[in-house]
Amino acid sequence: MATVECRGIRKVYGSLEVMRDFDLKIDNHEFVVFLGPSGCGKSTMLRMIAGLEEISGGDLLIGGERMNDRDPGDRGIAMVFQNYALYPHMSVRDNITFGLERAGIGKSAIDQRLAPVVDALGLGVYLARKPTELSGGQQQRVAIARAMIKTPEVFLFDEPLSNLDAKLRGSLRVEIARLHRDLKTTSIYVTHDQLEAMTLADRIVLMKDGRIEQMGTPEEILPDTANHLCRRLHWHSEHEFPAIADDAGGRRRRSREVCCPCRSALG
Repeated sequence: MATVECRGIRKVYGSLEVMRDFDLKIDNHEFVVFLGPSGCGKSTMLRMIAGLEEISGGDLLIGGERMNDRDPGDRGIAMVFQNYALYPHMSVRDNITFGLERAGIGKSAIDQRLAPVVDALGLGVYLARKPTELSGGQQQRVAIARAMIKTPEVFLFDEPLSNLDAKLRGSLRVEIARLHRDLKTTSIYVTHDQLEAMTLADRIVLMKDGRIEQMGTPEEILPDTANHLCRRLHWHSEHEFPAIADDAGGRRRRSREVCCPCRSALG
């Protein structure tokens, strides 16, 4: 497994600077969530770590090695996207193993890797099916399995649950947390969803305008209402318990906007 270090990372498009002096160290085995609204730079930062966006300045280190000029395939990472990115004409099995086959890995070695991944995600009965025969949640499991089978040093998740309904988001969130606990792979997860961040993260990086606004554990981030971004961002939540809060008398009421939906759960 590996540490990830961002040292003064910058991103510039022409004359527009969208990321400036981004400094962050992610420890081995840590699960870090980049949290913020659209346009805050969280996905741009993830794509620079993945090698899908060029770094304009600063240094990116994975496992202590500088990665600025390395190809995505040489960085020891695996990425799970929002839109699944599955091949519709291939079976589930072929979608999961395609990358290994392209790399010239033999069938017996692939089968040895495939079995535990399929068991962990409950995909055994779906291996012969095509992606169009699966639900959204099952398709995202296939995408996660395709990343897992590469045995990467670092997992990158780019809003992987945002296309799913609330029930599926809840079940897959539990699975992602369990997989991280079992695999202990360094993970970076991008979301605008506070509930996902609070329930998955070892540490949350709250972002705004291409910079880190605040950073800490969920317990540290949640009660800090003095922070302007935490106080003012309205998350228009569609969670399993969408925008339910206590009024002053302890009665349950519904609200369109609740800044911290899991405050009571964390005490």
